[in-house]
Amino acid sequence: MLRRKIRPVIYNHLASRDTKIMVIDGARQIGKSFIIRDVAQELFPNYIEIDFVEDKAGDKLFENATTTEEFYFRLSTIAGDKMKGNKEDTIVFLDEIQAYPHLLTLLRFLRKEGRFTYIASGSLLGVTLRNTPSVPAGDILINHMFPLDFEEFLWANGFSDAAIGILEKRFFARESLDDAMHAKMLDLFKKYLLVGGLPDAVNEFLNTRNMVAVRAIHDSIHALYGVDAAQYDEDHKLQITRIYNMVPSLMANKKKRIVYKDIAEKGDKRSNDYRDEFDYIIGAGICLDVKAISSPTFPLKESESKNLLKLYMNDVGLLTNELYKYNIDAVMNDRLSVNLGSVYETVVASELKAHGIKQLFYYDNKAHGEVEFILDDYDNAAIMPIEVKSGKDYTIHRALNTFMSNPDYRVKQAYVMSNAKDIKQDGYLTYLPIYFTMFIGENPPAEVIL
Repeated sequence: MLRRKIRPVIYNHLASRDTKIMVIDGARQIGKSFIIRDVAQELFPNYIEIDFVEDKAGDKLFENATTTEEFYFRLSTIAGDKMKGNKEDTIVFLDEIQAYPHLLTLLRFLRKEGRFTYIASGSLLGVTLRNTPSVPAGDILINHMFPLDFEEFLWANGFSDAAIGILEKRFFARESLDDAMHAKMLDLFKKYLLVGGLPDAVNEFLNTRNMVAVRAIHDSIHALYGVDAAQYDEDHKLQITRIYNMVPSLMANKKKRIVYKDIAEKGDKRSNDYRDEFDYIIGAGICLDVKAISSPTFPLKESESKNLLKLYMNDVGLLTNELYKYNIDAVMNDRLSVNLGSVYETVVASELKAHGIKQLFYYDNKAHGEVEFILDDYDNAAIMPIEVKSGKDYTIHRALNTFMSNPDYRVKQAYVMSNAKDIKQDGYLTYLPIYFTMFIGENPPAEVIL
């Protein structure tokens, strides 16, 4: 079984018997149901599971379950004697709860009655909650889940906690790995670029090492995301599908940002015309958004652009499948002189999101160029730019140099990520091997006493 970082979060919550209902949010096929099922069945002798997507496509038992009485009645038709249990020995897993938005409101009353313990999963929860008249904010605890990040991929490939701990120590001490360990890390990182972090793809890779079989899984999940979009009306479905299919080609564009007139091939379209489509694509977790900022100053949210954004696929394996299919040399051996910039940016975006960065930003200036990622540096009330380089010219970064030289931007730390082995420090700028992205993210303190 694949080890996931979210497992202890779910386990500790359920073991504590906290009455708040945990909801795990994330894209489809990232392992939400599997990990919840595994933990719930370990902790509770009575386990009840309802898949609301299946129910909506079939019997629609829960379509009109707007009261707890109606909910329990319908639940009793599938749970049998397990309904005799209580909150101490019985857990009900409400899978894909977004299929019936009214059930999100009902969670408040299920919690209040306290008959059973509940846990839920869903995708599109952000969009669903915005359209829910009565949001049970104080009754639910939302945690976001993502495909396997690189650290989880290393666990799957035999790395121990001790090995990860040593790597983390080297990262913070700014100590380079030796040639052999660097080669091993870079080899696994490139395999991660091909396989990605979708659990079915990772398991297939571990079991067979057959990239044709792995790519078949990528094709299936890519198609599933398209089928999910079909729940919308015809106009929205077509635009969602077009935007999603545009993402790989956008990566080849120098600017990489969305050009709205290209979506419907009409010159008069603007971002507001596609608000629902972008809400779906980002809310469903199938794409990651990176927003432009007008001024690179802390806090970045204050200068966020409402109209300019870049989209990255949620899983780097899906991207490399679209770009290179079965040609693994394009990634593994650099034999074809392929520009992997878009692939490296995608994996960095997904790593940062998985590590708790809620919103990613970028800055693009005609005079000075673009910096791919900018984060808030809360410790220093400053900003932290990250430049991603897939080639050998990783020391050339004109836009980043401009950043570093401008005192108004208050840059106290910056990173250039590349394939190079040696960690180098140049003032506030640190050159890091690309695999050390696994240690960049939100690291909140245990407490802040006021």
